[in-house]
Amino acid sequence: MTSAFDLSASFKAYDVRGVVGETITPQIVKAVGAAFVDVLDLAGQTVLVGGDMRPSSPEFIKDFAAGATMRGADVLLLDLISTDELYYACGALNAAGATFTASHNPAQYNGIKMSKAGAVPISSETGLYEIQAKAEQYLNEGTIPAVGTPGRISVRDILKDYSEYLRSLVDLNGIRPLKVVVDAGNGMAGLTTPAVLGDAMLSALPLEIVDLYFELDGSFPNHPANPLEPENLRDLQAAVVEHGADLGLAFDGDADRCFVIDEKGDPVSPSAITALVARREIARAQAAGEATPVIIHNLITSRAVPELVEADGGRAVRTRVGHSFIKAQMAEEGAVFGGEHSAHYYFRDFYNADTGMLAAMHVLAALGEQTLPLSDLAREYEPYFSSGEINSELSDVPAAVARVRNEFERDGVTVDALDGLTFTSDDGQWWFNLRASNTEPFLRLNAEAEDLPTMVRVRDRVLELVRN
Repeated sequence: MTSAFDLSASFKAYDVRGVVGETITPQIVKAVGAAFVDVLDLAGQTVLVGGDMRPSSPEFIKDFAAGATMRGADVLLLDLISTDELYYACGALNAAGATFTASHNPAQYNGIKMSKAGAVPISSETGLYEIQAKAEQYLNEGTIPAVGTPGRISVRDILKDYSEYLRSLVDLNGIRPLKVVVDAGNGMAGLTTPAVLGDAMLSALPLEIVDLYFELDGSFPNHPANPLEPENLRDLQAAVVEHGADLGLAFDGDADRCFVIDEKGDPVSPSAITALVARREIARAQAAGEATPVIIHNLITSRAVPELVEADGGRAVRTRVGHSFIKAQMAEEGAVFGGEHSAHYYFRDFYNADTGMLAAMHVLAALGEQTLPLSDLAREYEPYFSSGEINSELSDVPAAVARVRNEFERDGVTVDALDGLTFTSDDGQWWFNLRASNTEPFLRLNAEAEDLPTMVRVRDRVLELVRN
């Protein structure tokens, strides 16, 4: 018998994402809430539920809560939250939770990010597909059986607790005064920035904040809340220069990622931010008696990251791209910090979860504790030349990869297959990685070299082989 409901279009590797009214509906959300309780055995326990500023989020929060309480869990509504607020709450309250967000995706989308108690991630390998299967069962049966004693619903605002916790991790009170332009992209950073960096809830810091698009508007009237795309940074770059600011910060829609712009309006690479924060976290851990703090970095961050980590007395661990892999490695290694090229930053002190705001605070502290401008400070952390991620849409991805491998293996290179294929020259002057997209017919190229002409030569040679 063919199932009437198939949720595979919206259940991804580590979250749920779909088009509102099509692949994510109130009916589906209610079933997922029930399945979440069943699969994680949460009956009799408290489940945290919140959501972002998308128009559908308030209704979806109620639907998820209804499904969860029918299966015997109590629900604590957190209402309007950023994704890293959910992780904070799951860690601080030691409870499983879910938040409704589609992060950087367009306005017609919404989704669910779920977490176990302690902010332990849920992915396709750790229960997400089981939740999908159980939700499909309820949908196809047309009913969710209610337990004898349904759960209760209560409400709690955790924004102040979250803000106080972040401030306890990075002290910004003693830094020199800084002017900061923050582009919230009409996303959740419009709520969290005034609370953490401003004086909306806590005492004022030596920060002058120039706000861009702080209105919580899930229709994204100004630009997509996706700072990974250069065109979405242009307003911030112009504002930094116009206001003579010391730096700019850009957050994505659910505010778990943060991009940094220097005083000249130029982006600071996420690899440089990873290295900068790694240095601070290594020093702090060593001061607390940790001999060799561990730093996680994915394989397409700059070579500068592991080099700095080792030079500062830490141990660098290279991992695949992706949240669930990084978080798992963080826990396994007891790592103090982890960073990705996509501007996700993970902290042991933040329950191994990612938070753009805490990374931003580290940047503010590093800048404000000395007198150099950010462009000079960042230069130390960006000694190499990177191509950035370049996507090629192809009809036959494996054939393109084979062409590249055949060509470059003649030159004497080291090839490893940790994630896609990484090619490293025998003289160490350059490397590049080719990774196929899991969801689209794309092949992703990242290249880096010791000088710009070499990077351009390697990049162009690979792209010619890939695209011809």
